[in-house]
Amino acid sequence: MLELLLCSLLTILPDYLYRRYGQGKRIGREITLFSVWFELRWGITACLMLTVTLITIIFYNHPSSSNVTAYFRTVPIVPETIGRVAEIYVGMSDQVAQGQPIFRLNDAAQKAAAETARRRIAETEAQMTVAATDVAAAQGQITQAEKALQQARDELNTKAQLSSRNADIVSRRELERLQVVVDGQEGAVAAAMAAKEGAQIRLETLLPAQKASAEAALAQAEVELAKTVIRAGVSGRVEQFALRVGDLVNPLMRPAGVLIPDDAGSRRQLGAGFGQIEAQVMKPGMAAEATCLSKPLTIIPMVVTSVQDVIAAGQFRATDQLIDTQQVNVPGTITVFLEPLYKGGLDGIPPGSSCVANAYSNNHDLIASGEVGVLRGLYLHLVDTVAVVHALLLRIQALILPVQTLVFGGH
Repeated sequence: MLELLLCSLLTILPDYLYRRYGQGKRIGREITLFSVWFELRWGITACLMLTVTLITIIFYNHPSSSNVTAYFRTVPIVPETIGRVAEIYVGMSDQVAQGQPIFRLNDAAQKAAAETARRRIAETEAQMTVAATDVAAAQGQITQAEKALQQARDELNTKAQLSSRNADIVSRRELERLQVVVDGQEGAVAAAMAAKEGAQIRLETLLPAQKASAEAALAQAEVELAKTVIRAGVSGRVEQFALRVGDLVNPLMRPAGVLIPDDAGSRRQLGAGFGQIEAQVMKPGMAAEATCLSKPLTIIPMVVTSVQDVIAAGQFRATDQLIDTQQVNVPGTITVFLEPLYKGGLDGIPPGSSCVANAYSNNHDLIASGEVGVLRGLYLHLVDTVAVVHALLLRIQALILPVQTLVFGGH
C-alpha cells in the first residue's frame, strides 16, 4: 500500500493535475466515477507498472522475512540405563548447577552387584591368607622330606661301606632296598618342592589376579550404581519437569525432561529464513533490522553474520528407500544468522521469540569504485535509496503489530 501511494504521487497525481488544469476537466463533471479509468488511464497504468517494479526492486534487493526466531539450545535429560524413578531432587521448574543431581533410578540391582563384588574381594583376600599358610606348610614338608632323604642316604652309605669291607655283613638285597628308599625320599622332596611352588604361584599370581578381577567388577558395579543418579551435565534451568516417582524412563524412547543451558545462545543471535530467490543477494556483513513480538515498538539494529550454504529442505540420510523429489512439497528457505549491532541488543527478548527482520543491500563501495557505468550507477543509487521505504515499512509493522495482536488477534 505504501509503495502504491508513493508511485501514485509520481503518476496519477501529475495525470490528474494535467487533466484538471491543462484540459480544464473537473471532478464530478468530466471526471466522474465511471470516467476515472478513461481520463486517468495513463497515470493508473503507469502507477501499477511502477508499483510492481518498485515492490520487486525493494523486496529483492532488501529482503524481508517473518520467519525469524531467537533459537536456543536444549539438552535432553536422558539416563544411560532403563529404570524406574525412585527419587526426584528438583521441581517442575528449577535452576540447576553442573553436576547437581536431578533424579535417581531404582538401584537395588546395582547395589547388589557392588556388594557381590566386595564379597568376592573379601573371599579372595581370605584365600590369600590360606595360601600363605599352604606355602608355610609346603616349606615344612620340604624340610621333613629333605631330612628323611638325608637319613636314608646316610644309612645307605653306611651299609655300602660295611659291604665293601665284608660282603657277608650286609646283603645285596638290603642295599637295593636302601637305594629304593633313597629314591623315594628324593621323589618326596621333589613333590614337596612342587607343592610349595604351586602354593607360591597361587599366592603370588592366581589369587592377586582373582582379586584384581573382583576389584574391576566392583568398579564396574559402582559405575553402574553411579549411573542411577542422573546429574545435570551443564548449568541451566529445568523446565516443565513432570517426571514423578514410579515413572519408567527409557533412554531410547522416553527422555525424562529438558534442560535449557545458561549459554543457550538465544541472546546472541537470531535465525531467519529468507526466500530462495534472495540467495544471490544475502551476504555476510549486510545491515539488517528486526522487531520482535516479545519486545514491541522496538527496532533492533543487526548485521548478517553468516548465511547457510545449504537448504535444509533438500537433506536426506541413508535409508532403505530412495527419495522421490516430489515429496519435497514446501520449498526451503535460506537460513541466515543475525547478530545485534550493539551489545545487549537482544536483552529482554525471551528465547524462542518470533520476530520480523529486514536485510538491506549496500552498493556504496561498488559505486565509489568506478567500475560501473552511469546507468548502472543510477540504478544502484535507486536500489540503495528505496531501502528507506522498506525500513519505513518495518517501523509501520512495529507500530501495527501490538494492535494487530491484541485487538484483531483477540489475545
